[in-house]
Amino acid sequence: MIRFPKQVRIVEVGPRDGFQNIKQYIPTETKLSIIAAMVDAGVTLLEVTSFVHPKAIPQMADAVEVAETVCGKYQNTALRPIALVPNITGAKKALAAGIQEISYVISASEKHNLANINRTHEQSLEDLGKISKELPELKVRLDVATAFGCPFSGRVDESLITKLIDAALKLGIQTVVLCDTIGVADPLLVYQHASKIKANYPGLDVGLHLHDTRGMALANSLAGLEAGITMFEASVGGLGGCPFAPGAAGNSATEDLINMLQSMGIETGISLDKYIAAATIVREEIQSVLTSRMAYACKYENM
Repeated sequence: MIRFPKQVRIVEVGPRDGFQNIKQYIPTETKLSIIAAMVDAGVTLLEVTSFVHPKAIPQMADAVEVAETVCGKYQNTALRPIALVPNITGAKKALAAGIQEISYVISASEKHNLANINRTHEQSLEDLGKISKELPELKVRLDVATAFGCPFSGRVDESLITKLIDAALKLGIQTVVLCDTIGVADPLLVYQHASKIKANYPGLDVGLHLHDTRGMALANSLAGLEAGITMFEASVGGLGGCPFAPGAAGNSATEDLINMLQSMGIETGISLDKYIAAATIVREEIQSVLTSRMAYACKYENM
C-alpha cells in the first residue's frame, strides 16, 4: 500500500511565473490584491516577483514596489516572500527590498541555460557562488530547469542534474527544485528522478515544479508524492510557463493541486474556498480563460 505524506508545502509562483507571460501590463495594485487573497487563503510560501531587467520581462518592472509592499505588510507573519533572481545584481536588489529568500535558476540543459539567461553552467555557478559569499543572509533555492527535458536537446541526462546539485551543496544551498520546464515529464520519469535524488541526497529539501503542457501535471505530482516529495510549486489558474521554452504551456494549477491533495486527506494549510477568490481576480482582471478545473468547478460544487 502506498504511503503518502500527511502534509505538503505548496509554493505559489503565480505572481512571478504566472504573470511573466502576460503581455498586457498588470497594474501593481492588482498584483497586490491577488497576493493578499492568496495570503488570506493560507498561502505561506509565495514567489512574489522577479528581479530581472524590465527589458527582458516588462511585467516585472515593479519588482521593487511589489517586494517592498509585501515584505512590509506581512512582516512578522507566517508568510515567506520569495523572489527569483538571475544574477547577483538581482539578488542585491531583492535583499534591499526586504526579500530574505530567493530562487536562482540554472538549466540542467546548457543549451537552454544559454537561451534563458545567456550563460554557461560554469558562469551561472560562478555567479551563484558570489551570491552565497557576498550575501550570506539570503536563503537560496536552486531551481534546476529542464530537469526532465529540453526544447533544444531532448531528454536531459540525470548526471547533469546531480552535477548541479553537488555544486549547490558545496555552496551551502539546501533546497533544490526540479523543474519540468516544458511539461514533457511523465509519472514514471518523475518518480525515478525524484526517488533517486531523495535517496542520494537524504539531507536535501527537494521540490517539484511541474507544467501541464501535456495534461499530466497532477499525475506527475502524484508520482512525486510516491517518491517522498512534500514541496510543490504551482501557479494560480495554471498561468505561466517559461518564455524561453518554445511550446511550453502553463504551470500546474494551484487550486487543482490543493483540491487533489485535500481530497486525499493531505493537509496543505490552504483553504480552497478562499483561494478561489484569488483565481477569480485573475479571471476577471487578467485572463478570462484559465486552464485549471477548480476555478470553474467550485461554483457548482453545492448543486
